[in-house]
Amino acid sequence: MASEKSNNAAALSSRPAPGLRRAIGFDTAAALVVANTIGSGIFTTSGFVARDIGSPAWLLGLWIAGGLIELIGALAYSELSAAMPEAGGEYVYLREAYGPLAGYLSGWTSFFIGFSGAIAAATLAFVGYLHHFVSFVGPSESPGGKGLAIVILILLTTIHVVGLRLGGGMQKVLTGGTIAGMAVLIVAGLSSGHGNLANFHSTIPAHGSAAVSLIFIVFAYSGWNAAAYVAGEVKEPQRTLPRALLAGMGVVIALYLGMNLFYLYALPVGAMSGVLAVAQKASVSLFGAVAAHWITALLALAILSSASAMVVAGPRVYYAMARDGVFPALIGLVSPRYGTPARAMILQSAWSVVLILFFGTFEKVVIYTEFAVVIFSGLAVASVIVLRLRQPNLVRPFRCPGYPWLPVLYVCAMAWIATYTLLSRPQEAVVSLLVVGFGLPWYYLAQGRAKRA
Repeated sequence: MASEKSNNAAALSSRPAPGLRRAIGFDTAAALVVANTIGSGIFTTSGFVARDIGSPAWLLGLWIAGGLIELIGALAYSELSAAMPEAGGEYVYLREAYGPLAGYLSGWTSFFIGFSGAIAAATLAFVGYLHHFVSFVGPSESPGGKGLAIVILILLTTIHVVGLRLGGGMQKVLTGGTIAGMAVLIVAGLSSGHGNLANFHSTIPAHGSAAVSLIFIVFAYSGWNAAAYVAGEVKEPQRTLPRALLAGMGVVIALYLGMNLFYLYALPVGAMSGVLAVAQKASVSLFGAVAAHWITALLALAILSSASAMVVAGPRVYYAMARDGVFPALIGLVSPRYGTPARAMILQSAWSVVLILFFGTFEKVVIYTEFAVVIFSGLAVASVIVLRLRQPNLVRPFRCPGYPWLPVLYVCAMAWIATYTLLSRPQEAVVSLLVVGFGLPWYYLAQGRAKRA
């Protein structure tokens, strides 16, 4: 019986998601990984890391360590996505590993916290950077700024609803521009001759711990799993998804390390310490005052690219949940004209608009999103181990190397981050848990309706 169940699961995993078209290739999938990862974090967090540890060697080492932790996550997701190439990402993995309730809570969290909150934060941040160039654009917390953030969100959603070709093309352009801009900045800065190699040996007294710094860094790497959410639309998913996840993460790690070399070449650790706009300060040091405009434009481009990627990824979770009967069935309908989960995309944007209007500041929206995302990411990677035990006959075109120790290491890192966040920021953590818990009555209500039907 167990063998038959496993074989059935393997057969199901090889079928495309009903209604969705497998039209996403390697380049678009990899672009989603890069775009969904690179946001404001790499441009802002290194100053806090420098303050906490006071050492260039430790700063670079921690950024490498954070990248390796997330690379382990990408290896685990490569196994899961290749074995179960369905729309939904973590929702699918948790559903298969722990049961429908765990999958449901993951999807519920993606809607109310993970994607919608992050999209709201990104569009507000984009408006904030746009305000730097266009004086009549109000700051993001103003009524005009909120209104513009909503307009940008509606525009992004419309483009992606219209179809994968148009949306995928825009995503590749935005992501390519971000990568090119960062690469040019790094190369030009390191070759400018205006920095100082002695900065790499500068030190200051530490005012924090490496543990706290790693939290900032891991958060800056979050979002790398975007390709897994669109697995139901990826061509040759067993081959394409692992390549896209690993290639995307490789690009991100290289860019993040390059940016930190750029910062250290421009500034000693003491001048970086506690500086939020560290990218801007380093650029001005190497290129002069005009560089502030260029770095602001690059930040805006990266954040817009990230928002666009999340508009694509999130709705695939709600689509999968609707197909399973735990979200309203209308959300699971695919547009016959465009081949996209249009209703799920519109619903996500509507909730993001609510968050923009009621939260209204970038910082508050970001704090709202982080805690639960870390928990479910750890559970998803742990499902590699659970499924190896529960479904040993599941076809796995890609197997996570270093099993089970690498997945265990990732889970321990996420558990530590969640525990530290709960202890140091209990108010935000408890709010996240309450939002997750609020999904329970809705789940049992849906189950009751399904039994009566």
